[in-house]
Amino acid sequence: MRGLVTVVAAKSFAEVAEGVKATIAAYVLALDDGRTDDVLATFCSDGSADIPGLGSHRGHEELRAAYDAVKPQAPQRHLVLNTLVTEWSDHEAKATSDVLFLMPMAGRWSVLLVGRYTDELHCKDDAWRFHSRKAEWLET
Repeated sequence: MRGLVTVVAAKSFAEVAEGVKATIAAYVLALDDGRTDDVLATFCSDGSADIPGLGSHRGHEELRAAYDAVKPQAPQRHLVLNTLVTEWSDHEAKATSDVLFLMPMAGRWSVLLVGRYTDELHCKDDAWRFHSRKAEWLET
C-alpha cells in the first residue's frame, strides 16, 4: 500500500553479542563431543576455517572432511573466554576470543594449547554462523 511504512527492528549490541557467543559455544561443545554435523551447522555454507593442526578449509564438504579427521579419541575441552565483539550490524559481526585447549594427562587435566580465535560471522534467519574462523596458537 502506498504510504504504509514497515519498520523492522534493528538488533541491539546485546542481541548480536549473545548470538555470537552462543554460536562459539555451540561450536566448541560439538567439537569436543565429536559431533561433526553440529560443528558444520555453525558455519555458513561457504564458511572457512584456518586453524593450525587442522589446516585451511572452505565450504561444508572440506570442513566435514577436516573435522571428521580430528574427532576426539579421548575427553577434551576447549575453553573460550574473553570474547569481544569488535564490529557488528544486523547481519555481520567480528569477534576475538581467547581459547585454552585441555586434555587429561597423567590423571589430571592439562592445558595443551593457548591461543586466540578471530571470527567473522553472518546472521541469516536469526542464526549466527561463522563465515571465517581463524586460530593462532601461542608458543611457550
